[in-house]
Amino acid sequence: MVTIEEQIKAIEEEILKTQKNKATEHHIGKLKAKLARLRAELEQRKAKKGGGRGFQVKKEGDATVALVGYPSVGKSSLLSLLTGRKSVVADYPFTTLEVIPGILKHRGARIQILDLPGLIEGSSEGKGRGREVMAMVRAADLVLLLGDIYQSDFEPLRRELYRMGIRLDTSPPRIKFEPKERGGIVILSTGEIDRESETVFKEMARAFGYINGTFIVPPKTTEEEFLDHLSGNRVYIPSLQVVNKIDLLNDEERMSALERYRREGKHPISVKEGWGIEELKDLMFDRLSLIRIYLKPKGGEVDYSEPMILRRGATVRDVCEKLHREFVERFMYAEVWGKSVKFGGQKVGLMHPLEDADVVRVTLRKKST
Repeated sequence: MVTIEEQIKAIEEEILKTQKNKATEHHIGKLKAKLARLRAELEQRKAKKGGGRGFQVKKEGDATVALVGYPSVGKSSLLSLLTGRKSVVADYPFTTLEVIPGILKHRGARIQILDLPGLIEGSSEGKGRGREVMAMVRAADLVLLLGDIYQSDFEPLRRELYRMGIRLDTSPPRIKFEPKERGGIVILSTGEIDRESETVFKEMARAFGYINGTFIVPPKTTEEEFLDHLSGNRVYIPSLQVVNKIDLLNDEERMSALERYRREGKHPISVKEGWGIEELKDLMFDRLSLIRIYLKPKGGEVDYSEPMILRRGATVRDVCEKLHREFVERFMYAEVWGKSVKFGGQKVGLMHPLEDADVVRVTLRKKST
């Protein structure tokens, strides 16, 4: 009996051997769709086998950050520095064999940091406990890609994450599907779409079991994006690229490296010297889209020591729901001081969007007897 892995390999080889032209576009579309279905099925089967000891970590705090990196780049040391949680630290690969959680307290937020085993090429296929690691990454709110001055190319890590359905620093394709009872598959675009793409999209949709209906796709939608939509099991997570061990460079090398890393969108740090760590905490807070909301009780002072932590885009309604489930029903109005209003103490409604460091006072109707 042919295994799923063997089917995937055979299809990949057939796609490579097939010359791409108008006569073969239908065939290639079918092959790509079947390949995506088989990969999704393989992923689901392996996920059901479980992650093993040490990989079941309860989410805590206001957000979760997954430390993803190569072996021996300093993930355990960084966890200890950020959270005070001690993980086994040594100068040889694969020190961390379990997921080690810790809590970073920063700007009033409690951010859970997960120290994961190092990734290697082939992790998406299960090498080095890669499947278990990927399962934890999929549940995170931010991926911190950690390397060092010797291993600062993050593309191999990004490829492994991509193969496991993890999309970094992008949004889900804005594709809509409208089911119909007849008429077959129709592809409409909000811009121009070439005949070849339309044909391939139709074949992909049929391979995923669609018979009738209309797909509305944005201009320049790629085959990969269309497959992501059809698969329905992708996760979209922001990331940070961090380079450790900057302390090992001399002054001249460091200046050159700092300029290069920042140009490449990488944040340099030294866990050993504590250099760049405070900036990293701020970057994580901002990349997680967290905001602080301070509550002002009637006749009382604002407590700035313990803000309510919400996500960017939160409204007064979110504040009420977090305070008590009855507050939305009894809501009259809120007074707000801060960047989201034109003047201090402005009265606003439930759907008023809030900004970081806003002060809010909620006024409620009396309980009905």
